[in-house]
Amino acid sequence: ETAFRIREEVGGSVHVISMGPPQAQQVIREAFAMGADGGTLLSDRKFGGADVLATSYTLAQGIKSCGDFDLILCGKQTTDGDTAQVGPQVAEKLGLNQVTYVNNINECTNDEIIVTRHIDGGSEKVKAPLPIMLTVNGDAAPCRPRNAKLVMKYKRAMTPIERPADGNLPYAEEYEKHPYLNITQWTVADVDGDLQQCGLAGSPTKVKAVQNIVFKAKESRTLTDSDNDVNELIKELLANHTIG
Repeated sequence: ETAFRIREEVGGSVHVISMGPPQAQQVIREAFAMGADGGTLLSDRKFGGADVLATSYTLAQGIKSCGDFDLILCGKQTTDGDTAQVGPQVAEKLGLNQVTYVNNINECTNDEIIVTRHIDGGSEKVKAPLPIMLTVNGDAAPCRPRNAKLVMKYKRAMTPIERPADGNLPYAEEYEKHPYLNITQWTVADVDGDLQQCGLAGSPTKVKAVQNIVFKAKESRTLTDSDNDVNELIKELLANHTIG
């Protein structure tokens, strides 16, 4: 949404790039349905098992392969790893300035951008030169709905690599007549990737196990609103240094 608003204000184009398994092409289709100008899926078994270091390397290689750019936008963090490290690492690998926790774009020109970012206890306004990487908070402008006409236009968009090997593809003639239905898919070779920095081979961290932790209170106590109960509670909290 932030990218679309900047495009509406100063022009340019929006290109979406994502790394994931073949089914991640649905993300590209949704971006097209909201108005993206182009999209690329980085999908290869050699990308599998990547931690944040390998993921950021792969995305950086993909971004470089897309050509020139002025601004890179990504979310603050993913919903699975939840580390908030990929965006800043991509910026580092591309040698870019970066501003994190952005929740508003104040002004954008051909040379610089002014943004408001969240910090502990408030916010700050930052002006920085382009090109730059921004990570955008969830409290930024809400995402626009998908355009119904664009949903219908791109509903059959697919990467050529993922089409049936036997050639038995419904509506095959549509892909010849309408090139926009062909989602670009790149492998390790397409982005000139180093196999030792991709996937499991390039991941110094491994997930050993995932567990659901349920916190249980050791004890509970019922208090009344009497002055005595409140005073006793405050004395106890002061004694064990919970407050004060």
